[in-house]
Amino acid sequence: MPSAEAPGRDCALCPRLKSFRGDNRARYPAFHNAPVPSFGDLDAWLLIVGLAPGLKGANQTGRPFTGDFAGDLLYATLARHGLSRGVYAAGPDDGLALSGCRITNAVRCVPPENKPTPAEATACRPFLKGEIASLPRLTTILALGRIAHDQVLSALGLKRSAYPFKHGAIHAFPSGLGLADSYHCSRYNTNTGVLTEAMFDEVVGRIASGITPSRA
Repeated sequence: MPSAEAPGRDCALCPRLKSFRGDNRARYPAFHNAPVPSFGDLDAWLLIVGLAPGLKGANQTGRPFTGDFAGDLLYATLARHGLSRGVYAAGPDDGLALSGCRITNAVRCVPPENKPTPAEATACRPFLKGEIASLPRLTTILALGRIAHDQVLSALGLKRSAYPFKHGAIHAFPSGLGLADSYHCSRYNTNTGVLTEAMFDEVVGRIASGITPSRA
């Protein structure tokens, strides 16, 4: 059985994702083609939660947000704000390290058309819950997109209606933990103008500068 923190390579909790993973192993045998583990600092104060691995991004490389446009934008932004060391070169062996930061996904396996179902997000939620619990110095979570936002709230046992998703919002929880919201840094969102690089940089910059929920 997979642990609370990470699903096993052949996790069978989601039949559709298991089938898609099998198809991709046959089609792309050199790809990672397995649940993508979290990446970054185990003493992180910031946890970034994305949606799910991209087929030819994290599903190929085995590292979150690595190998696609979303990663180009995310890792460049983290570097500008002192949250990484080294140079991002779109591969898991590029030597990049995160500083005070860790990255995971609400759904660990690549879904068809980049769209996990609600049931798949629910099935993967224990791993997100375990990831959050495993970070003793965690103070802030950055949710990339509404689904990631909702899954964080559910993992923490909080009502979604009490903390609505809004780009740029920073929510304060009774526990003292903060949740920041951003539109997902996907190519689709930037191409359509839903999210600009400046908008994303502002959100990450506010977090990195120590703006807390009580002062947001």
